[in-house]
Amino acid sequence: MTEFDTKLRAALDADDEAFLNELDGDRGMFAQVSDTLSGPLGGWAKLVFVVAILMALVMFYTVYRVAIAETDREFFAWALGALAAFIGTGMIKQWFFERMNLMAMLRELKRIELRIARIEEQS
Repeated sequence: MTEFDTKLRAALDADDEAFLNELDGDRGMFAQVSDTLSGPLGGWAKLVFVVAILMALVMFYTVYRVAIAETDREFFAWALGALAAFIGTGMIKQWFFERMNLMAMLRELKRIELRIARIEEQS
């Protein structure tokens, strides 16, 4: 712990300490996904989640069609579709995980804001 943390913990009473300890726990991936789906822009996150599943299904189907293609033209057409679906799936997942990261950062900023407010109250 740093000197600042030590001073901060000394300034907090037992209730504040318990509250901050509750916030200190690491949140798992499923809890973070849940926060993203229910937080700000939760409706968009739900839509993106459904689109990601559909895009993955399209990707698997196009890969299957590449495997059973009979002509070179058919093979390249389905391979191009598979590549596009793969890139689309990756981009959608990237957006979703960036959103999860944003929610985690906002949570940390709120913790810092709460700590500063508690210190100001006691000063």
